[in-house]
Amino acid sequence: MSKIEETVNALENKINKVLHKQRLLKEANLKLQQELQSSQHMLQSHKTQIVDWEEKYEALKMANSMLGSDENKRETKLKINALIREIDHCIAQLSE
Repeated sequence: MSKIEETVNALENKINKVLHKQRLLKEANLKLQQELQSSQHMLQSHKTQIVDWEEKYEALKMANSMLGSDENKRETKLKINALIREIDHCIAQLSE
């Protein structure tokens, strides 16, 4: 075999190895992208659950304060006053 043929064969082998590594990296990249998308979806789901639980907690605190709990009476009064002011503002806007 001539030196040129050996060089071409060596170059062809190296190119094949590089292409094989590239294929493996593309597959790994695709798998990582799928895992990332799955993780992002799960994170969004957990965030939604946290918001739901926070709303339920606030509603429970409000209910407890209305039942006579001394801990949250002040907070409840402030919220009720804020709601009354908001309703008065809406009525005033409708009157205009």
